[in-house]
Amino acid sequence: MTYQCSKLSVLCASVLMLGLSACSDNKKAPASEGAGSEATITSGTLDKIKQSGTIVLGHRDSSIPFSYIADNPNQPVGYAHDLQMKVVEAVKKELNMPDLKVRYNLVTSQNRIPLVSNGTVDLECGSTTNNKERQQQVDFSLGFFEVGSRLLTAKDSGIKDFSDLKGKKLVTTAGTTSERYIRQHQQELGIGEIISAKDHAESFLMLQNGRAAAFMMDDILLAGEKSKAKDPNKWEIVGTPPIQEVYGCMLRKGDAGFKKVVDGAIKSTYDSGEINEMYKKWFLSQIPPKNINLDFAMSDQVKALISSPHDRDQ
Repeated sequence: MTYQCSKLSVLCASVLMLGLSACSDNKKAPASEGAGSEATITSGTLDKIKQSGTIVLGHRDSSIPFSYIADNPNQPVGYAHDLQMKVVEAVKKELNMPDLKVRYNLVTSQNRIPLVSNGTVDLECGSTTNNKERQQQVDFSLGFFEVGSRLLTAKDSGIKDFSDLKGKKLVTTAGTTSERYIRQHQQELGIGEIISAKDHAESFLMLQNGRAAAFMMDDILLAGEKSKAKDPNKWEIVGTPPIQEVYGCMLRKGDAGFKKVVDGAIKSTYDSGEINEMYKKWFLSQIPPKNINLDFAMSDQVKALISSPHDRDQ
């Protein structure tokens, strides 16, 4: 009995010593953490990118001329995409990772916010409107475009403004601010039926096939779809915009470190004047896939956004 107690005492003493040793190690950890762990240098998205060696970019497939697929199905192109690549270069510099890999992730109007929020996509630059509702779920970069929602219709349709939609079918793209607005005002405008298509390309196809009399969307996106038509001159953009919106890149909410890099890259592009060449390339020159010039002059609102950049919704 005495022998067993002696063994037990030795065991207890050993456990006690181990516990003290563990406590001693824990106390030392904070002192060495900053010196030896690269993970503490960055946080949030930047840390995720550094650990994986890859940045994941969300892109659209039919938001001409911002983010879309033209000739190569695996390579998005566009004005917003070019800005997105400016961010990639800034991230490479910030993390000292010249060989940082880029992976593309196609997003839609419906899933783009969840994919940014849950970390599947690090940055989405397409044709996403910055508004107060979305600010509850994600953060936005400095704005890079300002648009108005209008109507695309056939020149002989008789539709010149939203008041001419009484009893008619209207198509818009699901998950967009245009869809939300027009459904709120459907009865007021007397619209016969509102059809929600999966993307801009399907919306325009429904218009071309006669399933809808007009297609409501941001004016520049309508110009992009019009450019893809067999006969672009058959279609026209009409109507007084009931809403004005600012586009921004989306990133995860509360990630101040990453937002600083994103905003810095965009502002540098503005300050250097390079943004003017990018605008000329996508809005005032022939663009793929049909080499059509949108001939969409820079508005006073966009000029003001470039000279005094902000991340507000208006």
